[in-house]
Amino acid sequence: MVLSLLLFFAFFAGFVDAIVGGGGLIQVPALMILRPDLPLATLFGTNKVASLFGTAAAVKSYASRVTLPKKIFFYAAGSAFICSFLGAKTVTVVDPNFLRPLILVLLVAIAVYTFKKKNLGEVDEARLAEKHRLAGAIGTGALLGFYDGFFGPGTGSFLLFAFVSLFGFNFLTASASAKVINLSTNVAAFLSFALSGHVSYALALPMAACNVAGSYTGSRLALKLGTSFVRKLFLVVLVGIIVRMGYDLFLRV
Repeated sequence: MVLSLLLFFAFFAGFVDAIVGGGGLIQVPALMILRPDLPLATLFGTNKVASLFGTAAAVKSYASRVTLPKKIFFYAAGSAFICSFLGAKTVTVVDPNFLRPLILVLLVAIAVYTFKKKNLGEVDEARLAEKHRLAGAIGTGALLGFYDGFFGPGTGSFLLFAFVSLFGFNFLTASASAKVINLSTNVAAFLSFALSGHVSYALALPMAACNVAGSYTGSRLALKLGTSFVRKLFLVVLVGIIVRMGYDLFLRV
């Protein structure tokens, strides 16, 4: 029964994460509730394995249909990989929960900004000057890479918003772009957790299969319905993440 529920949540997490990110807010709490006997680092490591395979499936789906600026992603993915590995190492010795209030404030700000900017992400519109784009890519990858390895929830949504607001991508291109960087951070975090022995493969591998199925379904739907659909789901998921984190922060006893 426990495994069946975890597989369901893994599918749903893959589906949502492939489109707008935020799958960790589904998969990690499911692991924490259904397997409270496992150490926190092991839950995070197990989540990363499932997410890694699901993200790879999303990247494959998007790659054939969305044109991505490869130079930007080379630098962003490289810095994200290194910093995600460092973040995952840090989480084994430092409790990441102190970040919750700050992350909640940032998510509310992003949701309000996106809702008010009705045309945000509807079309590609360059925002950073060409000479600043590589520095922006490295900085974005480093900051969100460390965050993903250290804490994780909402990384895909933060990446999506960064590519829309900083680089001026439309929501569909930004979603595909976020998956490329997320794949890099997931690989790095997985290596860190695996080397530390913090992965339950008996849970991770079947969850990975379901995450892949959900990811494939979600990415195909995003490609079919386009930018407007991705923007709307992004706002829905942001609200869900805010409610979830607000509950954990203020109401959970």
